[in-house]
Amino acid sequence: MARHRQRPPTTQLGQPVTDRLRIALAQLNPKVGDLAGNLALARGALADAVAAKADILLLSELFLTGYFPDDLLFKPKFIADAMQAARDLVADTAGTDVVLILPTVWLEKTGLHNAVVVAEDGRIIATRLKRELPNSDVFYERRYFVPGPLTEPVLIKGVPIGIPICEDIWHPSVCEHLAMRGAEIMLCPNGSPYWTNKQHVRKDLVRARVAEDDVPMLYLNQVGGQDELVFDGASFGMEPGNKLVFQGKSFQTDFIVSDWVRGDNGWVCVQGEVVDLTTTDEAPWLACVLGLRDYVHKNGFKQVVLGLSGGIDSAVVAAMAVDALGAENVHCIMLPYRYTSEASLKDAKDCAERLGVRYDVVSIGDPVDQALAELAPIFDNRPADLAEENIQSRMRGVVLMAVSNKLGSMLLTTGNKSEMGVGYATIYGDMNGGYNPLKDMFKMDVYRLAGWRNSHVPGDCKGPAGEVIPQAIIAKAPSAELRPNQTDQDSLPPYPVLDAILKGIVEDELSLAEIVAQGYDQALVERIERLLNIAEYKRRQSAPGPKLTVKAFGLGRKYPITNGYKDRTIG
Repeated sequence: MARHRQRPPTTQLGQPVTDRLRIALAQLNPKVGDLAGNLALARGALADAVAAKADILLLSELFLTGYFPDDLLFKPKFIADAMQAARDLVADTAGTDVVLILPTVWLEKTGLHNAVVVAEDGRIIATRLKRELPNSDVFYERRYFVPGPLTEPVLIKGVPIGIPICEDIWHPSVCEHLAMRGAEIMLCPNGSPYWTNKQHVRKDLVRARVAEDDVPMLYLNQVGGQDELVFDGASFGMEPGNKLVFQGKSFQTDFIVSDWVRGDNGWVCVQGEVVDLTTTDEAPWLACVLGLRDYVHKNGFKQVVLGLSGGIDSAVVAAMAVDALGAENVHCIMLPYRYTSEASLKDAKDCAERLGVRYDVVSIGDPVDQALAELAPIFDNRPADLAEENIQSRMRGVVLMAVSNKLGSMLLTTGNKSEMGVGYATIYGDMNGGYNPLKDMFKMDVYRLAGWRNSHVPGDCKGPAGEVIPQAIIAKAPSAELRPNQTDQDSLPPYPVLDAILKGIVEDELSLAEIVAQGYDQALVERIERLLNIAEYKRRQSAPGPKLTVKAFGLGRKYPITNGYKDRTIG
């Protein structure tokens, strides 16, 4: 139930009370560990806030260190350098009218904290410590930080401001305490990564806190890619009465200024822009593009190379790479062998031409045949099987890595979540690469996004409009083309079935009995689970890729390689 408070007195703790506030949110793209670079970004935001005549500037969670710094937090020198960078930024507020709310690491007698430092006129006027430390899925803050107490509001321009930090708002007690202690506005800095429907989940969460506490909340999120995480921005403000008063850009940096006036019933926003959120169709594409762009650039690369096979996965990755980096920075190579069809040769070239990328053909025929000849005495006339097929894939990996090494381009790999789930990929072959944009995307979603991209040029993407992925590629039966007339369904069930079973096991954590009860064949479900388990060692050695779903392989799903557990609940 909403809590209604009396209008505050004209002064609090000797400070004059203002009835107007201009609040700036800096939705920026920090880089983990880059203290100097992030400090420069913060200084730019402070200058923007001064120019905008803002009263308050809020930065996103752990801004100076980047979110999340992982075991950098165990380095005393890193902590000392981060705190010095914070003090340098605090000093920059001298002579301005801007109160800076800076989220950063802060070392107290109680230990290391995820904190905010509040600075005014060159000095620290308050610190506040994050109380609720997430320790699930991709978050493990309790490994590094000590939780803070329930804290008081901070008096800013005479107005009591609550500053819950990210996870704090997932626990009603934190905001309730701040509201009961007189907070009139909540400013919440976040490091909230994207996954499906996350933007709507955040809004529902803030809507609940605002309704409970009868206090408006301004929610700031960072933007950008950090290894397997993509932060989508989409910062927003909400008033009591379920009123969205401003909405920032999705998957882009933004500087959001809103004006607030105190009325008889509390603070209301009188000036704020609402930008449309990305659609659920557009968001996964933009997440992959942003994650790829930042992974390449933040790791010092300019260009990428990939094998373009004429299949759907490599075509989609090529289109994402062009959207992220521009056609001039994408190099596609077709690597045919005797089983490569004429249709694949034609389709790969067509796709490359539509995207405007450099396209080369490097035959692996002679190297593979020579390798087979050299291995013949060891193979001793045994029937051909996966060993011979994998030599083709690994030879392609050798060629692509050679180009990557010689030209300095990052190699992209193109396996999707369905294939990675059951190990339908060759380690040290088509799994070679520094980054995989499709790692958390099921096969049927790859098809869906290919069709969607052919009708849209989303966001700030750099690729051309029109049908960039040839319809012939979308329509053909998927095949690794490692033996005559091969299709993926020779080894796997149809992808709609495979995707549904994998989603049940991986994302929904269902028992095999529960999946069989949905109508799937018991023997098939048991086989898919076995393939999933034995492929764990491959996934441990796979390239990182952007998290798109609730449960992604890698950072969000860690299963033992040596695993004796078997689900025996069927029958």
